[in-house]
Amino acid sequence: MAWRSSGSSNKALVENLVRNRMITSDAVKSAFLAVDRAHYAPRSPYEDSPQGIGHRATISAPHMHANAAESLLPYLLPSTHASSGGKSSGSGRRVLDIGSGSGYLTHIFAALAGEDAVVVGVEHIDALRALGEENMSKSSEGRALLASGRVRFRVGDGRKGWVEPETLAEASGRGNVPDLKDAEGRNVGGKADESEAQGWDAIHVGAAAVTLHEELVKQLRRPGRMFIPVEDEEGGGGGNQYIWVVDKDKEGEVRKERLYGVRYVPLTDAPR
Repeated sequence: MAWRSSGSSNKALVENLVRNRMITSDAVKSAFLAVDRAHYAPRSPYEDSPQGIGHRATISAPHMHANAAESLLPYLLPSTHASSGGKSSGSGRRVLDIGSGSGYLTHIFAALAGEDAVVVGVEHIDALRALGEENMSKSSEGRALLASGRVRFRVGDGRKGWVEPETLAEASGRGNVPDLKDAEGRNVGGKADESEAQGWDAIHVGAAAVTLHEELVKQLRRPGRMFIPVEDEEGGGGGNQYIWVVDKDKEGEVRKERLYGVRYVPLTDAPR
């Protein structure tokens, strides 16, 4: 039923996603209603299918975005920081969206994570970083997120994760974070850790990795969760991909679970 959720409007699309059990929570439903997919999809925005957005990238089908948001929801909502036993932790959510593409799911995450959150979208080329900002700027809510620094789009190698200042006070507005460069002058994420200052409550990867990158697992907070498509290492070159959910508990123990087969574009570095 996942691919049968298309609608004639954003509201109809969301209602069909709910009807088909792709969206199961009120919070995710509200976020999807608040963010119009027409600002992010180049054509037929309410069709439940992936679409090319240029530069060999796609915007995933809405049912996949819904599944990712539902999976990460306990680590997105501001009122129930998982490490605080259901109480406010006093620390805003930190969300990393690797392969942010159109910026659609980045906006959804920001709508879920609250006013004190930092949501960072990372892309491997500047054209896609700019596309995310341009799309988000089509709505007043999106422009406010960018102006406040609650959403930031960066260029770098997302396979290495990303370093971003902990609070909005440390990086007011956009473009106020020092560039981190590799030996060839390209932006990279650099080293980060699971601390409150550096780690991420939720990491979403929107392209298929060749392996389950340990650099990303290390950057999960305690606790934290990652949603990532990974090439099947035992697939004999058949190109199979699966969604993996990686959980890190408050003691730092990591549990990895393979869920279901998917088809994503590859997670790669910038063309040379």
